[in-house]
Amino acid sequence: MAELLRTIVLASASPRRRALLAEVGIHVVVAPVDADESRHDGEPPADYVARVASAKLAIALDRASAGQVGHVVLAADTIVSVDGDVLGKPEGDDDARRILRRLSGRQHEVTTAVAIAIVGEVAQRVQPTTTRVRFRDLDEATIDRYVATGEGRDKAGSYGIQGIASGFVASIEGSYTNVVGLPVAETLLLLQAIGAVGAWP
Repeated sequence: MAELLRTIVLASASPRRRALLAEVGIHVVVAPVDADESRHDGEPPADYVARVASAKLAIALDRASAGQVGHVVLAADTIVSVDGDVLGKPEGDDDARRILRRLSGRQHEVTTAVAIAIVGEVAQRVQPTTTRVRFRDLDEATIDRYVATGEGRDKAGSYGIQGIASGFVASIEGSYTNVVGLPVAETLLLLQAIGAVGAWP
């Protein structure tokens, strides 16, 4: 179990992020926030996701009460990109099919930015982590069957690597947990760097 030195507030409603942290012994107080996730024209994917994560962090810090001074706030955002184009959550099943066709037989990038700060302190840390994932070729029947499962409806890139879509992955380069929604090793290092987590494991 991780030795928690500070209370950690997770500014996200993602059950996947909460579960990933719990698996390494970090239990969090969940306090989700919403932020404007519109992308600026020409904004590189890594810059975009870092900006959104930072915006979520700022909102969470503004909402923090006097009794939370000294607590750590952790915010995150995940995107999927191909050729510099950001593929967000699908707007419907037809959009999910379009996105999966785009990913079929090729490599894409999954980037998660983690933003952390201590309530009552000025310093903030924001770190994007990118993983490269290559899908095998997907025919239309496979895409249709997958979309019908509903697994990817709330996920960037229209798929969940920890579920049925694990069968689509031909190769992966980088952090697996990053693709799930939070780069655990990198997040632990950030938390240790600000004194939120002590000895681990």
